[in-house]
Amino acid sequence: MSAVLSPALVAHLPTGLLVDGHWGPATGGRTFEVADPATGAVLFDVADAAPEDTRRALAAAHEAAPAWRATPPRARGEVLRAAFERLVARADDVAALITAECGKTRAESRAEVVYGAEFLRWYAEEAVRHPGLVRTAPAGTNRQLVHRRPVGPALLVTPWNFPLAMATRKIGPALAAGCTVVVKPARLAPLTTMLAAEVLREELANAGLPPGVVNVVPTARAAAATAPLLADHRLRKLSFTGSTAVGRTLLAQAADHVLNVSMELGGNAPFLVLADADLDAAVDGAVVAKLRNAGQSCVAANRFLVHDSLAREFARRLAARFEALRLGPGNEDGVDLGPLVDPAAVDKVDELVADATERGAQVLTGGERPRGPGSFYRPTVLTGVDPQARAVREEIFGPVAPVVAFADDDEAIALANDTEHGLAAYAYTTSLARAMRLSDELEAGMIGINRGMVSDASAPFGGLKQSGIGREGGEAGIEEYLETVYVAL
Repeated sequence: MSAVLSPALVAHLPTGLLVDGHWGPATGGRTFEVADPATGAVLFDVADAAPEDTRRALAAAHEAAPAWRATPPRARGEVLRAAFERLVARADDVAALITAECGKTRAESRAEVVYGAEFLRWYAEEAVRHPGLVRTAPAGTNRQLVHRRPVGPALLVTPWNFPLAMATRKIGPALAAGCTVVVKPARLAPLTTMLAAEVLREELANAGLPPGVVNVVPTARAAAATAPLLADHRLRKLSFTGSTAVGRTLLAQAADHVLNVSMELGGNAPFLVLADADLDAAVDGAVVAKLRNAGQSCVAANRFLVHDSLAREFARRLAARFEALRLGPGNEDGVDLGPLVDPAAVDKVDELVADATERGAQVLTGGERPRGPGSFYRPTVLTGVDPQARAVREEIFGPVAPVVAFADDDEAIALANDTEHGLAAYAYTTSLARAMRLSDELEAGMIGINRGMVSDASAPFGGLKQSGIGREGGEAGIEEYLETVYVAL
């Protein structure tokens, strides 16, 4: 058991399935282990949902849907607002749990609590703002009424790397729109999502609202547990965050029933440093864009494309910053960078670094896993990287920064867009004209100009090309859970 978790949290943390307002065991009593990535120690045994359990959860969501849809928008918003306040009040416990199951540093975990809770506050306010339309038809023969209504029960599949924020970013708009939900949290880090669900369950109960509005089905057998739901006509929405490969599979399954889908998939974010960039600012931004959650973020900078005149100095300064960071368990004081999520993640990062060096890249710093327990990898800077290296072509999901030099802006944009992904991009320049050109020509759904972070609960989050379909966050997020109805009067 991790020493950072308070006895009160441990005593009351749910580890079962939440179905129709009650926590309980999985069919057959099956469980799976959740481990601390910094030590490998088992934290909790969590219920392992079977297909029959997920079907029960969908049945509960379907049963609760009419009453929740009929609940006044203000009442739905007040449940979300109350849950926001509860999570913020328990920020220390929630952050400790994030650190325990994800390995994040304390500072990063606290930042996620603020960010993740904000989705509940934002959508508490958006719940009462569904725009509609009434107008006279151009021919003058009738009136047109356009209104919005909830799409229906939704399956929300969340990743492990932001276990609070990725859950609230989906649950918040779904509940605000009037949809009931079945949440399938990630096997590696389900606990924080389950804690947030318990807060929502309690607030729904306090308000006398239907118990089946929020259901949670952790499982180590995701494909088997979710397949029956995708084939069930009662499910009306799928929202998935994860890899592009899994997203393609889910899209194929959803096609059979023409299921409404939202997909937030993989990234391969370029970080451009143009010839006129403020190099100090670019290095500061690179550290933020690359090392948030040890590089385990879909919007992490993946490829550093730097003008020839700056590439050597940029790489040198970035390596110096990386070398100054302290690597260790996230719950220890003074730690700047935590572990990767599991040994398999370390193996993949090591493979990508080995491939780059075999193609001629040089390691300025890092490039190895330290001795001792835990899934750690030293922050790494590579120079002279072949643009065809796997570390440039694939999502790294670790603390590795491959630096590729370019000659001019045209080449930089071509290199940046040379990927199947289009989630995020970053660029540093002191020229407004260059910034505007990049905003027009970079093939990414989110672009950070002279800043290394783009995420904000009030802004639309999503990508182009094979990085996804739809948007989360901002005004656009609730649109994913509403359907448009036109009435001719």
